[in-house]
Amino acid sequence: MKRLFVLMALPVFIALCAANAQEPLMARADKKEIRKEKHAEKKSLRALKGRDVSYESKMHFGQDFGNISDVVWERTTYFDKASFTSKEGKPMTAFYDEQSNLVGTTTPAKFSDLPPAAQRDIEKHYKNYADATVIFFDDNEFNQTNMIIYGEEFEDEDNYFVELKDDNNKLIVLRVTPEGEVTYFSDIR
Repeated sequence: MKRLFVLMALPVFIALCAANAQEPLMARADKKEIRKEKHAEKKSLRALKGRDVSYESKMHFGQDFGNISDVVWERTTYFDKASFTSKEGKPMTAFYDEQSNLVGTTTPAKFSDLPPAAQRDIEKHYKNYADATVIFFDDNEFNQTNMIIYGEEFEDEDNYFVELKDDNNKLIVLRVTPEGEVTYFSDIR
């Protein structure tokens, strides 16, 4: 009788084991799918072909900023770059990706433009902050292409970048979020 019970219970036991074994595989497959989706959303940078700024970038610039007369164009490795003076009189640089879509703009800023929490944090940890160069990167939220600043790629988001000297008198760049979080970003070579 015991043998019959064991033989009858064996298929149920095998089915339960198989179901449990598939669950981690399915969870791994789900995680893999999520990673694929995230990767598909993020547009990796591709080197631009040719030496000339694309006609499409210039056309999109006109749509984005209107009729600006003092534009200086440059083709970089990853972006068509337009340097100009905004209608408000501020120097700006706009960056266009391989699809000629606006990635974002940079404008000079002042230390006093940083969020107060970031100013206090920098004042506390760095001596040479008073004459720091500050740049604000304004991301185009409709374009998922990452940006490169100071030779470093970062995910597209609005940030301030602060150039200053550390305690060893070495030039570094700090990244400051609009919320005031300060992090090391890069060395300046």
